[in-house]
Amino acid sequence: MLEGGSRNYTKCAQESGKHLDAGRYVRHGWYQHHTMSDLVAYVDGGSLGNPGPSGIGVIIDGSADGTIRIAKWIGHQDNNVAEYVALLEALQCALRLNANALHVFSDSEVVVRQMSGEYSCRSPRLYSLNWICRKLARSLDFSIAHVRREDNAEANDLASSAARNAEAPVNVDSQEHELAGMGNLHIRP
Repeated sequence: MLEGGSRNYTKCAQESGKHLDAGRYVRHGWYQHHTMSDLVAYVDGGSLGNPGPSGIGVIIDGSADGTIRIAKWIGHQDNNVAEYVALLEALQCALRLNANALHVFSDSEVVVRQMSGEYSCRSPRLYSLNWICRKLARSLDFSIAHVRREDNAEANDLASSAARNAEAPVNVDSQEHELAGMGNLHIRP
C-alpha cells in the first residue's frame, strides 16, 4: 500500500526488486521525484511471532506533494530485521526524492542506539542491515531519535497491516534482498 499526494510519480524501486524472503517479488512504490530539503520519517517494523510474517510501515512528511505512506510485507523475519528494513525503506525513498536531510523517528531502541553508535551490532543479520543504512545515511544530513510506541502509532498500524496481509506463506530457507543498484544483501536465518 502506497499513498502520495500527486500524480507526477517516478519509480522508486525497480519492479524486479526481491524482498527478504526466498526471492519472492514485492510491489514497490512510486514517489514524487524532485529536489527538496528536509524530510521527516516515522518508521516501524514488526512481525507476528518472532520470527514470523513481517511488515514495515513508513510515513514520510515534507514532500511538496504531501505525506507518503508505505506498508510492505517483507516475508518471515524477526522484529529487529523488520525495524531495520523500515529504516532502509525510508533512506532509499529520501535519496530517490533528492532530499538534503532525513530526520527519522523510530520506536526501536535497538535500531536507534545502533545507528547512533551507542550499541555495537553483534548480530550478523543486523550488521549487514546496519552497515547499509549507515552508508546510505552518510549521503544525507541524517538524524535518528527514539519515539514512544504510542507516538509512532500510524507507522505501527501500517506495519501490522502489512504483516497481516501477507500474500502467502513462503519458504524461508534462503533469504535475499536485492537493493536497487547496490547488489545483493544476504540475510541468514
